[in-house]
Formats: sequence, C-alpha cells, structure tokens
Amino acid sequence: MEEIRPMKLANLNPAAAALAAAFLLASCAVAPTAPPPNQPETAQAAAKRRAEAPRPTYNLTGYPPAVREGYIDGCESAKHSQYARKDAARMSSDGQYSMGWNDGFSMCAKK
Repeated sequence: MEEIRPMKLANLNPAAAALAAAFLLASCAVAPTAPPPNQPETAQAAAKRRAEAPRPTYNLTGYPPAVREGYIDGCESAKHSQYARKDAARMSSDGQYSMGWNDGFSMCAKK
C-alpha cells in the first residue's frame, strides 16, 4: 500500500498556489458597518450607513422617513449584508420604523 503524504503549498503549480492564496484572503470577514441592535447608533452614523447600502428595489417615495429607514434596515438584515441592523429601541417604540423593517425583511428575504 502506498503511503499518503500531505501536499505542501510549495508543491502546487503557481496558478493553483495563487488561487489558494486568493481563497485564503477572501475568507477574511468584513466588519459589520452597523453596531449591534442593543447598542445605540447616532443619527449621523445611521444616515451614512443607509446611504452606503444598496437602494431598495421598490419606490418608497411618499412614505415617512421612519418607514423608509426601517425598510432599508429590514431588507439589509434579510440579505445578511454588512448594513444590516434591527434597532431594538426603535422596533419597540416607533411603529412606522417597525412596520418598515418588517416589510423590508419580508420583501427581501429569499423565498
């Protein structure tokens, strides 16, 4: 029976070594943009985070700002993006934010 020895990175051809290195670098996690839901976020930080998030696919013109903010947060949460946030304080105290978050989450969740 032949002895099985572990393969060394140096024994790989250059293209395979480059691909392995690329996978290792790509596996580094991106730090979340939003703080955890139980920690407060300043209005300026929230506005910046939402501005960096992809635009919603639905036209939210005419909805109150709290609904639009909740929708973006909920949608990004459903997509598990770095812009995801569920503001616990607003969910319990702001009905419009809560409604927007729930709508955004349900519309963007994978079916």
